[in-house]
Amino acid sequence: MPVPRTAAVSAVVAAALAAGLVGAASSQAAPAAPVAAKIHDIQGTTRISPLAGQQVTGVTGVVTGVRTYGSSKGFWFQDTAPDANPATSEGIFVFTGSNPAVTVGDAVNVAGTVTEYVPGGLASGNQSLTQISKATVTVVSSGNALPAPVVITDRSVPGRYTPNGDPAAGNSINGLTLQPKKYALDYYESLEGMNVRIGTSRVVGATDPHSELWVTVKPHENRTPRGGSLYSSYHDQNTGRLQIQSLTPAAQQPFPTANVGDALTGTTEGPLDFNQFGGYTIAARTLGTVKDNGLKREITRKQRTGELAVATYNVENLDPSDPQSKFDALAQGVVTNLASPDIVALEEIQDNNGAKNDGTVDASATVKKFTDAIAAAGGPAYQWRSIDPENDKDGGEPGGNIRQGFLFNPARVSFTDRPGGDYKTAVGVTGSKGHPALTLSPGRVDPANPAWTDSRKPLAGEFVFKGRTVFVIANHFASKGGDESLVSQHQPVPRSSEDKRLQQARAVNAFVKQLLAVDKHADVLAIGDINDFDFSGTTKALEDGGALRSAFRTLPEKERYSYVYQGNTQVLDQILTSPAIRGFAYDSVHINAEFANQTSDHDPQVIRFRP
Repeated sequence: MPVPRTAAVSAVVAAALAAGLVGAASSQAAPAAPVAAKIHDIQGTTRISPLAGQQVTGVTGVVTGVRTYGSSKGFWFQDTAPDANPATSEGIFVFTGSNPAVTVGDAVNVAGTVTEYVPGGLASGNQSLTQISKATVTVVSSGNALPAPVVITDRSVPGRYTPNGDPAAGNSINGLTLQPKKYALDYYESLEGMNVRIGTSRVVGATDPHSELWVTVKPHENRTPRGGSLYSSYHDQNTGRLQIQSLTPAAQQPFPTANVGDALTGTTEGPLDFNQFGGYTIAARTLGTVKDNGLKREITRKQRTGELAVATYNVENLDPSDPQSKFDALAQGVVTNLASPDIVALEEIQDNNGAKNDGTVDASATVKKFTDAIAAAGGPAYQWRSIDPENDKDGGEPGGNIRQGFLFNPARVSFTDRPGGDYKTAVGVTGSKGHPALTLSPGRVDPANPAWTDSRKPLAGEFVFKGRTVFVIANHFASKGGDESLVSQHQPVPRSSEDKRLQQARAVNAFVKQLLAVDKHADVLAIGDINDFDFSGTTKALEDGGALRSAFRTLPEKERYSYVYQGNTQVLDQILTSPAIRGFAYDSVHINAEFANQTSDHDPQVIRFRP
């Protein structure tokens, strides 16, 4: 049976009303007697019910979907006599908390309390979900025809994503009258709880472990060559995206496995839900069939004799307790798909006992298991350089002590070792004009800077390839944790996590400028999991003053991505180059992010150039 994360629904409207966060209706006091109401009266013309907190009675309709798993058990029902207002939904969810005693097609009469639940809690900033709780349900008849579904199509979904929120309400859109013909989020909200249908649609987010996938109803919207929907601007949202879950237990109908670019064919139909892990979601009573369009994992070309190949790969919390199959798959990715780069910067290498929080920081066993797997796959005998972090000071999974590190092939490139680097000592730049050098190699960049509090400190290393020095800075910037989602009630969406990444980018940029001050022709690479888009303020701060330039800019726009999140194909991992590095070949090697079967959730990046 699928257990989607939509079950994490916690905050009730009472708390939201007390905080003044959910709109003008919050000032209403609950009446002494129940109010006779239709579903469209309850839903109203904004995101917040005008009857929030009140008891209602005589609410009638036909059951269109039943959820019997997770903590959000209940059912949807819909009025068969709609009003003429396109802004008012005719469907609603009844939260029962246990398996509901109704079936699809039952005509019901419901009494209960109108509540507004905020999936993820008030601090998430999410929109709320209008529900009826503490319900008394009377089944009037069974076997009734369901209300005809609203068919969601390319033409029905507006091209504009959302209005700006009300400045007087903290930029919330909750109290704004819905304009379903103008804004995509308003259109979906006007259908909240209603029976909807989509036809054959392109998969833009692969099946995940929570039995959900993403499709788009807009065949041509920002389409990538491999079938995704590119997220290329804060101002150009992919309005056709919808999450798909199933109401059918897996024992009866296993959830389909799909990759990006596949098609969900036929009819997918069910109530339109809203959850914290994707926003508007079809809780499918009828699920289409996946057509496999044959997406293949990419293989980059091998570097030529005079080319240095440098890659970055987030290996997703790798530690010795992971199954050998993960090590083998990652190794195959390095050897086959990345063509055994000369240098590989790794992110998310955990210590020798993973998440066990006992003070262990050494990661030698993790790295040995990985390099052994690479050798077994026919790859080079990579050597390793890194610096152990201070216990539990670099963020990530508690006890895991993730860090960056360098693999390098000593048959092709040498590492310049300069002792003294530890978790607290900052690497500096020395050398005479035209000949920069690192004071420590490997060494950490500005580790005492508050920008790196509870975050991974950059690791700088000095390499020599065919007599030419190359400086590589391996990065893993602060995550987007804490940011509100694209379907936030606050529009434009607050991106609070970017503040820390901006500080981190400025610190790395300043260090690169120190190298370039000694030699403006120095070969410098800043690479890794930047956790931000190529068009972001973070990237602009890294590039400040022309010190670096994102190599993604050399690729066609629709090929600039390394990650897929909620159906948006986007950039998180980057390689940035100093001005002296020209005429290079750059490749974002798509082997993970678009696939249901992933070794990591990131695609690795590789650059080949002649120093």
